[in-house]
Formats: sequence, structure tokens, C-alpha cells
Amino acid sequence: MRRDIFQAIADPTRRAILVLIAAQAMTPNAIAEHFDISRQSISKHLRILSECDLLAPKQEGREIYYALKIDKMKEIDTWLDQFRKRMEVSFKQLDEVLYTLKSKKK
Repeated sequence: MRRDIFQAIADPTRRAILVLIAAQAMTPNAIAEHFDISRQSISKHLRILSECDLLAPKQEGREIYYALKIDKMKEIDTWLDQFRKRMEVSFKQLDEVLYTLKSKKK
């Protein structure tokens, strides 16, 4: 099943995993220590994040370390940017209204 990155970040546990591994690559066991869910559930979340190309697994000996693929996160930022620009326009208009009101009070 092909998933997109927005399906991956829709789950709060997966978002928390992304925050954890943003600082450093971690093994599934190290990630599981931060959650009150089974190791199998963590593996399922890691599989979904990997399918969405948000994680880069790297084999080191017997361990697999998962690292964040920051370039893929840019897709999220690009999508959010359209809303950020609209908000900036709205805030600028609000600033102008407030400035006008403040000027009339004087």
C-alpha cells in the first residue's frame, strides 16, 4: 500500500518518533523505551514511516538505526507554506487596522 507523508504524520506516536530521531539515529529498542506501547507497535510505526520515505534505516552490526530524512520533511513545509503566507497577509492587514485605530484615538 502506497502511503503519503501526511498519513505518516497523522498519528501522534509517529510524530513523536520523528521528534525523537530528529536529534540522533536510534534503534527500535531505544525508540520503544520512550513509549508505553509494545515493541511490535513501534515496529509497525517505523515501517509506515519508512514506507513514506521519512526514515533512513542503516544496518550497523546486528542493529538497525533509523535516522530522519530531513529532505522529505520539506514536502510538509512546502504544503504549510501556502497557509503561512496567507496568515502573514492577514496579520499585516490586522496591523494596518490597529495602526489606523490607534492613530484615530490620538
